[in-house]
Amino acid sequence: MTTFKDLDITEGYLKGLAELGIQTPTEVQAKTIPKLLGKTTDFIGQAQTGTGKTAAFGLPLLAAVDPTQPHLQSVILAPTRELAKQIQKQLFRFTKHTDKIFSEVVCGGDKIDRQIAALQRPTQVLVATPGRLMDLLRRKAVDLSQVKILVLDEADEMLKLGFRDDIESIMKITKGERSIWLFSATMPPGIKKMISRYISPEAPFLKIDKKHIVNPNIRHQYILCKEGEKWGQIVKFLNDHKEQRGLVFCRTRADTIAFGKELESKGISCVVLHGDLMQTERDKVMRMFKKERARILVTTDIAARGIDIEGLAFVIHHQLPEKNEYYTHRSGRTARAGKTGISLALITRFDEKRIARLEKQLGISFRELA
Repeated sequence: MTTFKDLDITEGYLKGLAELGIQTPTEVQAKTIPKLLGKTTDFIGQAQTGTGKTAAFGLPLLAAVDPTQPHLQSVILAPTRELAKQIQKQLFRFTKHTDKIFSEVVCGGDKIDRQIAALQRPTQVLVATPGRLMDLLRRKAVDLSQVKILVLDEADEMLKLGFRDDIESIMKITKGERSIWLFSATMPPGIKKMISRYISPEAPFLKIDKKHIVNPNIRHQYILCKEGEKWGQIVKFLNDHKEQRGLVFCRTRADTIAFGKELESKGISCVVLHGDLMQTERDKVMRMFKKERARILVTTDIAARGIDIEGLAFVIHHQLPEKNEYYTHRSGRTARAGKTGISLALITRFDEKRIARLEKQLGISFRELA
């Protein structure tokens, strides 16, 4: 079995990884790190969220930074504020036992004046959403002229969110000596066009099989019931697991609000997160949940990519997500840092074929609960 030491990761980073409970490289880490560590190359990786991409590109990126030079050397673009902050937090944790590397995160929803002030300090790695980075470039608050590595994480999501022009502008501004490392779950025409235009035809390409992306420490379960019985079944599950914390995923804003009220009426402390909340409200909800002032977070898929909280024992799906890859995003919020967890789906007869498809496509098996 490959270890991080086998991949030539240095002692300081090995210590940081061990403290995070990251012991064995995932497939994307084991195959990506040798292609990037110490290399000057473009790279294309097709891999879902939850495969360990942050360490796959983050460890080689940090190793390429010269800690003695205070200027900006690497930029990571991410589609959402939540994911950008999660990436920066992980990079900071990786460097706990190494030479100090200064990183900042800039994204919409935070005060731009504070970000401009923060960027006056030495900043060697910048994690950003494309729109906010372009705002800072227009204000001449950030200098990309010495950037050696540009990472595009979840490139397909960035295109879906309308960031194509911003991404292309950033790639043009940094054109020269820099390498582009692009990661995308899917390869739609827009991504292929971007690759052909901006990435070397000699760039290594890595595709991770979907059947190897789901954390093996997650137990997948389902309860077959009628639509109107779902809330009652979830409340019963929560009462049976009184000491444990977790997430309940709903498809719509209205469902999150309704179920939040239902839980409170049953004496189960919860907070509700959905896309219509202002950023300050979303931050407040997440702070409350992280500080364990609420046991359950009821949320739409907007939170599936950005939640990085240890110790969550379960994820509950009020409905299966519309896209199978979102099942991976959701379920990956539990069983973190080497722990085990439960991913429980509430399904009707109409969903049974979806369960079979998830098993086949993701290489997992579900157990029905009576």
